[in-house]
Amino acid sequence: MPKIELLILDVDGVLTSGTLAYDAEGQRQKIFHVHDGGAIRLWHQSGGRCAIISGRTSPAVEFRARELGIEMVTQGVKDKLPAYFEACRSQGVEDSAVSFMGDDLLDLEPMALCGYPIAVAGADPIVKRSARYVTRRFGGDGAVREAVERLMRLNGTWSRAIGEWTTRRPRGKAQA
Repeated sequence: MPKIELLILDVDGVLTSGTLAYDAEGQRQKIFHVHDGGAIRLWHQSGGRCAIISGRTSPAVEFRARELGIEMVTQGVKDKLPAYFEACRSQGVEDSAVSFMGDDLLDLEPMALCGYPIAVAGADPIVKRSARYVTRRFGGDGAVREAVERLMRLNGTWSRAIGEWTTRRPRGKAQA
């Protein structure tokens, strides 16, 4: 299998649980899992690139993407294929070097084109059947963390990245 260079993520149902929560003013709220963010940072540190393509639009997604260093964010699309093609073109990667992670019918076309399609545990059954890997975790509950580890293991970068991370950690007694 070719090395995966670009991970493209859906938002609702993948980076979040897919539940739509509104505050008293009618503003949508998004809840992201901290483990997913840590994994995305590790993915970047190991040379991977990441993009977001979402059918909905939310300022919270832009904010979270900036926090995680994700520069390619496309929101409010009804057809994800043009955004998928643009992400691949802008990053100079072939379909075989892309993993697309989704959960619903809008994700089927990019999943069919990419080299390593991933579905979350709570995905629509059709989407699960289209995936090469289905996470054990649900969207918004560490599914992206699980997928990143899987991709890094397939790429052969997981052990080195974890080894580097653990050797940076201080050992012994806590300093006062």
